[in-house]
Parts: sequence; C-alpha cells; structure tokens
Amino acid sequence: MRDFSLNHEALSLNTATVRKQWSLDRIIEECARRDIRAISPWRDQVALVGIDHIARQLRETGIKLSGYCRGGFFPAADKPGLQAALDDNRRAIDEAKLLNAPCLVLVVGSLPGALTGPPAYHDISRARSEVRDGIAASLEYARQVDMPLAIEPLHPMQAAERACINTLEQALDLCDELDPGRSGSLGVAVDLYHVWWDPKLAAQIVRAGADRLLAYHVCDWLAPTRDLLNDRGMMGDGIIELKKCRRWMEEAGFTGYSEVEIFSDTWWQKPGEYVLDTCIERHLTVV
Repeated sequence: MRDFSLNHEALSLNTATVRKQWSLDRIIEECARRDIRAISPWRDQVALVGIDHIARQLRETGIKLSGYCRGGFFPAADKPGLQAALDDNRRAIDEAKLLNAPCLVLVVGSLPGALTGPPAYHDISRARSEVRDGIAASLEYARQVDMPLAIEPLHPMQAAERACINTLEQALDLCDELDPGRSGSLGVAVDLYHVWWDPKLAAQIVRAGADRLLAYHVCDWLAPTRDLLNDRGMMGDGIIELKKCRRWMEEAGFTGYSEVEIFSDTWWQKPGEYVLDTCIERHLTVV
C-alpha cells in the first residue's frame, strides 16, 4: 500500500468541499498554492466561471482532474424528459472531454421529481430500467469520444431521490451487462461515504479490478449523523476504516487519487484555507 505520510501527491479535492467559500477559479488558485495536483469540479461551478477559463487555468497551473461531476439523473416522467436527460449527459461528456477528465461520474437518479416534491411515479424498478437504458445510450457516445463513465452507487438513504443504484454490486452488474468486454469505457466511482457499510464491499472491489475502479472518494461518517446529505465528516473524525478500505482498493489495482469530497454545513462555515490545510494533514495521517 502506498505510504501517504510522505507527501500529498495522491490527494485530489472534490471542489464541493469548499464550494460555499470560493468560486472554482479561486479554488484552483488555492490548490495550486498548496501543491494539490488534482481536483474534481462540478458542472455548475464550471459554468459560473466559464469552461474555457477553467480549461486555461488548469493548463496554466498543471492541475489535473480526478473526475468530473456529474452526469446521470436518467429517469423521467415521460419520453421528452428521458430525451432531455440524454441530451444533458451528452453535454456533460463533452465538457469532461474538454477539461481532459479521466471519467464522468454518474449519479444515476431515481424517482423523477422526488428531490423537489411528490415523484412522478413510485416504481423503482422502472427507474432502474430507465437508468440502464440511459447509461447504455450515453455509453455509445462516450465511447466515440473516449470518455469513460463511472457509476457511483449512493447510500440506500438516497434511493428515492438521487440514485436507485445503491451498492457496488448493483453498479458492477450494470457494468458487466453493458460492457462485458471490460473495455475501460464503463466503471465505478467508489465513494466511501456511500458504501463503507456494505458487507460485500471488499469482495466487490476485488470483482471490479483495476479496469473498473475509475474513482475513489473519501470523507468520514459521523456518529451520530445530524443530516444525511450535508453532515459528512472530515477524514479521521468518524468511524470509516479509511486505511483498510484503501488497502482493498490498491490490492485490486487502483493507483489513482484519493479524492476528498465533503458535503458539510459545518466545514462550509470554516475558512477555505483551513479546510484545505486540514484535508492535506488528514491525507498524510489517516487516509
């Protein structure tokens, strides 16, 4: 297993971690100042600054991407909605390509409308079918432009609103169905906040192997958790066995970045400089 105590060259920052403190161009500046060599930005943050500006800034600083957030949200109430989702995912693929991302992360969606009110339907099997069809259609274009897609399973607490794919096993079943040749065009993003609890996690990481393990997200699970969306913990402040999980990833062949992704009303209230410095310190000591 890699020795992270030596330096933080394997640290990536998911830019949601300081999205309330800074705009994306400032985040890139602060990362460059601290020699954080990779980020994973969100599409709305890119749009606010401008994708051409961000692409130029990344080139000038030499900062790479560990992923691009996000595509997905495939289910819809009707055919026009399904097509709109496919169109948006095509745009996301193009943006990821322009920014030279190694993968586009997919938060696949679930019952349409459930994020803001009563869902259009309650049939989660239908939602999973629409997710399967949406990934299949998006994968066809993604292969044409050589942009791998990474399915991110989300914790079951978000099965209704954000993702009806909730375990690594489910995500890999889709990968095996849609990319049986393991071409490298379809894989998974392993976010420990969502999968740490899974008794099959170690075995499914082995099943995934290096060619399916496209991204690795770290934070911590606080006990108790006060908010199921925006109370993620800084690494070392919770109960996830971070080093054990990274060992499983690396023994399976993963050699990429450990991407810090913290949605936290607590950490969003702290100075951005302090948050980044703490991310570095915890990467060196507990990740």
